[in-house]
Amino acid sequence: MIARNNKVLVTGADGFIGSHLVETLVRDGHDVRAFVFYNSFNSWGWLDRLSPEIASQVEVVSGDIRDPHGVAAAIDGCRIVLHLAALIAIPFSYHSPDSYVATNVTGTLNVLQAARQHGVERVVCTSTSEVYGTAQFVPITEEHPLNAQSPYAATKIGADQLALSFHRSFDMPIAVLRPFNTYGPRQSARAVIPAIIGQIAAGARQVKLGALHPTRDFTHVRDTARGFVQAAGSDAAIGRVTNIGSGFEVSIGETAALIAEVMGGDVEIVADDARMRPAASEVERLFAGTKAAEALFGWSPEYGGREGFRRGLSETAEWFQKPENLAAYKTDRYNI
Repeated sequence: MIARNNKVLVTGADGFIGSHLVETLVRDGHDVRAFVFYNSFNSWGWLDRLSPEIASQVEVVSGDIRDPHGVAAAIDGCRIVLHLAALIAIPFSYHSPDSYVATNVTGTLNVLQAARQHGVERVVCTSTSEVYGTAQFVPITEEHPLNAQSPYAATKIGADQLALSFHRSFDMPIAVLRPFNTYGPRQSARAVIPAIIGQIAAGARQVKLGALHPTRDFTHVRDTARGFVQAAGSDAAIGRVTNIGSGFEVSIGETAALIAEVMGGDVEIVADDARMRPAASEVERLFAGTKAAEALFGWSPEYGGREGFRRGLSETAEWFQKPENLAAYKTDRYNI
């Protein structure tokens, strides 16, 4: 585990996974600096929703991951860097691929350069299961070929390889964590699980989705956050990629039916062309192999298997159904 005297920087702390990671670190007694995206609203994203007892213990720094000077200033004085800042929406990567290169590739380069400059003791970079593309074998181990089927996935492969190259070239203590399809409270409504929950919670009788047949390995955000903490404290994770997932494969259609059952909703699933990926870009199957995470740093999912997935969906739906949370989402609009 991370030593208590190590100051930890979380980039992308204002986002879905980042905000949960900040909470986890503070509850574990760590000194946390949160790097959030600067904006004129002075919004700290989901950090604004943290409980006062957690928020009061977080040092928040605003900046832009694309700016090397701001990134270097944020890293100064930190011994551990957990790098989550990224553009992640796959449909938007079709629309604006340049922004994904600038944020995901150049942003990661800025983190690596600054970490090297300041002699950081550990960097954990965030990958994604999307880099594998459609599974060529299951479960998908870390040895699976990389096959980018979207501009987003291509930029994450680039970022991963940069991180690993800095380890090999400069002997930097860098690990790459590769989560599979994280879900939970605070997730963007452009992701499939909150898209389903949000529409049902808002009273929709028809739920609009994209392709229903692809399968995913959905990982609860608390499991993902714990994976970052355990990987950051593991010497064995340095210089390699490690998957984390739930060990449970389920189709999008079955997921929608399970959510409707959990929420007590009688809904019709309707195909929406706007939500369909281009045919050759659709990742048909993802199913994580997680033996390495267990062997290297003792990680295993607390929300694993069908029972864990159902429990995670129930908790997520409960959060979204609270009026103050649902009000943060535009459930009647599809946001790419």
